[in-house]
Amino acid sequence: MAESAADSGTTSKARPTRPDLAAMIVPLGRALMAAEQPILDAHGLTMWAYSVLLHLDESPIRTQAALAEAIRADKTRIIPVLDDLEARELICRQPDPKDRRVRLLSLTAAGRRLRDAVQAAIQQGEEQLLTQLPAADRAGFLKALQTLSELPELTSRKTGRGSPQSSPGPGPDPGRRGRS
Repeated sequence: MAESAADSGTTSKARPTRPDLAAMIVPLGRALMAAEQPILDAHGLTMWAYSVLLHLDESPIRTQAALAEAIRADKTRIIPVLDDLEARELICRQPDPKDRRVRLLSLTAAGRRLRDAVQAAIQQGEEQLLTQLPAADRAGFLKALQTLSELPELTSRKTGRGSPQSSPGPGPDPGRRGRS
């Protein structure tokens, strides 16, 4: 069966009938990050520190480099973020018994409590935004965002451009920040 121009997102003259995905998502991502900032500030966290807390969970991450890659941060510039979180006893860095040159990273109980409190506050604000959508659309929107954010070509790509000090945060990439 032939696909109609409306189904493919173009008109008969091949002019798109919708904005590009980035044109729609980037402003939304920026608005969401701006809405998160007061919550992060109230808890003494940067966007990068929050990303670290979200990404660390039950099992330790084997290296700082692996964590940096997972949250798309420069591995050398994330060290001050980790130092701060460790000094605040929110994360633990301990030598790997198999290779003492490697540090295992994990959340402390205090880090888990802070992460959960911040995430709950952020998601409460997101729920207010999501109420603008009908319930059926909301569920589909969330499922589509989660599916797209978990695509292998997005999750495995090394960007090398983001860093805790050279960019405003992990970007409008909520799924990669580990939200569930």
